[in-house]
Amino acid sequence: MEQYTNDLNELMELLRAGVSPLHTIRYSMELLESRGFTELKLDEPWSIEAGKGYFVNAFDTTLVGFTVGEDAENHPKFRIASSHTDWPCLMVKPSPEIASEGYAKLNVAVYGGPILSTWMDRPLSMAGKVCTVSDDPFSPNVHLVDFKRPLLTVPNLAIHFNREVNSGVALNPQIDMQPIIAMLDESLNRDDFFLELVAGELKVKKEDILDYEFYIYNCDEPQVLGINNEFLSSPRLDNLTSVHACLSGLINSSRKSGISVAALYDNEEIGSSTKQGAASPLTDRILEKIYLSLGYSRSEFLDSLFGGFLLSLDVAHAYHPNKGEKYDPKDRVPLNGGVGLKLAVSQAYATDASHVSVIEGICRRNHIPYRKFSNRSDIKGGSTLGSISSCLLTMPAVDAGVAILAMHSAREMMGVKDQWALAELARCLLA
Repeated sequence: MEQYTNDLNELMELLRAGVSPLHTIRYSMELLESRGFTELKLDEPWSIEAGKGYFVNAFDTTLVGFTVGEDAENHPKFRIASSHTDWPCLMVKPSPEIASEGYAKLNVAVYGGPILSTWMDRPLSMAGKVCTVSDDPFSPNVHLVDFKRPLLTVPNLAIHFNREVNSGVALNPQIDMQPIIAMLDESLNRDDFFLELVAGELKVKKEDILDYEFYIYNCDEPQVLGINNEFLSSPRLDNLTSVHACLSGLINSSRKSGISVAALYDNEEIGSSTKQGAASPLTDRILEKIYLSLGYSRSEFLDSLFGGFLLSLDVAHAYHPNKGEKYDPKDRVPLNGGVGLKLAVSQAYATDASHVSVIEGICRRNHIPYRKFSNRSDIKGGSTLGSISSCLLTMPAVDAGVAILAMHSAREMMGVKDQWALAELARCLLA
């Protein structure tokens, strides 16, 4: 297992830090800065030098980092590894305070497609950002907040009141998923106890709070398990496994005549059609700014796009030994089976034999294990960034990822060997 330890430890550090897309991006920025990367602003001119690394924070939850090879005078081509920073969860609504028979509850919305039952009876916390008044209304003060302690829980109804609970329960997001945060007493104001909690955490006046964005997250720690410690169980494997791989690939990039890019997008779980999502023109504009800053024309930039390559990384479905009938009879990926190459004739996953063969060639040359995955023909699968990004960038693309069990659960499981395989693929692609 020694070969896999470094990537596994780095992943576990990211899983602990990435309690919201905002915190994942802050962690990524600090990591890149520690490795000599320079931050660039979206709305400012760029001065880029060959042989150096840079990153752009796009709206606090998306990041695009890149390195420029030392030989930048030969129309450098783009190689991109992408992933997403968000995960299915609960989010706090505006004016969330709800009082019920002495209980203090929060009004929440469901983000993405979580398995709601897995969020029940767990210690939960909150992380996000809070905006407060400033001298300039167009630039409010922005504070990142992580309570870092269990605050909430969503209790199940006792089996005595629902004898059919083990036959399956339909959970209503508005009624059943409201978490309990306290018992109301003389210390809590029933009308704004949440706002007072946030103000106290930030040490600001509650009247100065303009707005907030809070993600409710599972406080459980990542845990290695199995007879031979062959599994990792943790929240947020979807998709911080891929964020780690993209960052590792970028940090270790040493291309002499190309531009290596890591794109970490928000909002994949709700369709990517946001200003910071993969379905926006954000990446195209950042890549064009890179090329124009290096002195190239738009025509030369378009040439580089057509000659580029995109590796879209998102988790794959691991074979479930108790539900084998749900899988294709041959195209299956077990835990610790290596990188999952995700193929779909519907193009929900980017599928093209010529370009999948590129990734297979890289894996074979570098002894990276891999398996191909496709859904049963009578079961519709999910989708991810690959086809969306490649459509906008008109660039060859392949979808791949770590295979996991319990995808979209509050706690998922993967094989410990697979993180090395995914990260090694990203390192080889961007090298």
